[in-house]
Amino acid sequence: MEDAVDRNRLPVRRATLEDVAREAGVSLATADRVVNQRDGVRAKTVESVRRAIAKLDYRANPAAARLARGQSFRFAFILPSSTNAFMAGLMQQVRRISDWLEPQNAFIDILQLDVFDPEALASGLAGLAEHFHGVATVALDHPKVRAAIDDLVARGIAVVTLVSDAPTSRRAHYVGIDNPAAGRTSASLMGRFLGGRTGKVGVVLGSMSLRDHVERLYGFQQVLSGEYPGLGLLPALEGRDQSERNEAAAAKLLAEYPDLIGLYNIGAGNEGIVAALEAAGRPLVFIAHELTEATRRGLLSGTVAAVINQDPGHEARSAARLLMAEVTGEPILLDQERIRIEIFLRDNMS
Repeated sequence: MEDAVDRNRLPVRRATLEDVAREAGVSLATADRVVNQRDGVRAKTVESVRRAIAKLDYRANPAAARLARGQSFRFAFILPSSTNAFMAGLMQQVRRISDWLEPQNAFIDILQLDVFDPEALASGLAGLAEHFHGVATVALDHPKVRAAIDDLVARGIAVVTLVSDAPTSRRAHYVGIDNPAAGRTSASLMGRFLGGRTGKVGVVLGSMSLRDHVERLYGFQQVLSGEYPGLGLLPALEGRDQSERNEAAAAKLLAEYPDLIGLYNIGAGNEGIVAALEAAGRPLVFIAHELTEATRRGLLSGTVAAVINQDPGHEARSAARLLMAEVTGEPILLDQERIRIEIFLRDNMS
């Protein structure tokens, strides 16, 4: 009885193309032509191969087929040249995903550009068409960048935007969180942490040209003004996601507004803001984005109240899967590619 149970648990061997060819009584080359829907095979033979496929429940292995044909793909990942902690983590994840792609004859090049400069980003994108089958880029929502993306798509290059979107371009997919929802979530947390107090709330962002930052600001404004009228939102300050600039911006807010009781950093460069707050010694509610070493330390010390996070590993994997699906025509599981908003407090850091 035990032997029978063990045999039932053995994995069923997957049918190969060789099995299909043998069952249909044709050569391996002929079976391959039928499976890949190429011309030059008689209708009677095609029918025999299809019957064999159905009988054996044969399912083609796209990666194996690409290797057999010597087909390969090269993808470019465009990341910021001024790498902050989050983007450094994203770059590390992209390097890891390249190990997953290589056995499928797909390869990644990481290119660093100034994504805050529309001229530099558009120029960099324009030079990719001759060398890559697909591009994943941190996007700037600017006419020149949108035009560069559209030109790549017109030339047959698959494009996905990563972290920050250019939604009116012809890009195939956006990989990132729902940024208006992230802003609304941050405002809800801010209002709840402040618990009915009145005062000013400051905002620091990377750039008003980054779609993700503008959308987070919109969501933050929407909830703060609608649900917490006792909190006055100050004009946003741009720090280009640089720690030094953000430290100066936070110090400026602290010096100019004695009634400052909340601070929201929409982008990166949290190290500088944490340093400014700790130097001033003023207790306020600081909500940041991305769980990095700096925000972990801030959560533990109490300088940071909460962190809104997006998983860079999921984003790297999703961008790679979407590019592969675009160039191979394989199906996309959209639920698998949805990047969710994560909230971290001192009590649930992992």
